[in-house]
Amino acid sequence: MKSSADVQSVDACNVRLVDPERVASVNARMPAEADVVDTADVFSLLGDPRRLKLLVALLDGELCVCDLAAVTGMSESATSHALRLLRAHRVVAVRRDGRMAYYRLDDAHVRMLVDLAVAHTEHTDAMHPERHGHPERSDA
Repeated sequence: MKSSADVQSVDACNVRLVDPERVASVNARMPAEADVVDTADVFSLLGDPRRLKLLVALLDGELCVCDLAAVTGMSESATSHALRLLRAHRVVAVRRDGRMAYYRLDDAHVRMLVDLAVAHTEHTDAMHPERHGHPERSDA
């Protein structure tokens, strides 16, 4: 039986920098730590199915809270709470018209993230083939 030290040695690098030029290039384009944290926060927001449904609904354009609640099946209160969180992270923007609040995706970058995420999952039956009602295809 292998000890934990044997397992760790397999995972460890014997050479600290195999390609120092490439490492320097990657480090040069690496975002600041605060930007990495903020980006991870956005992805965590997109990781909630209810919030993602709101964003997908907004791909078609601006909608009020009532309509978003109807589309997503959430209560108006839960919808408002989710939208406040998304707005605080600059994922959605709001326009007020009297007592009505209309939400939209904040910018083209958010639209691209949502579009790409949905397109990716539509093309990856391998993740959960059982959800699609057909066996795994060999032609994919």
